[in-house]
Amino acid sequence: MTFHIEIQGILSVLAGVLILFMPKMLNYIVAAYLIIYGVLGMIQ
Repeated sequence: MTFHIEIQGILSVLAGVLILFMPKMLNYIVAAYLIIYGVLGMIQ
């Protein structure tokens, strides 16, 4: 049995939860998400 975790999936859920609890931080959360997602995409 193999357990595979997608980093991008976890990152998306974390960003969504942060936006729910801190809507005033939306711009910063989205910007950080896009930067991290892009860097991870280039690495893989």
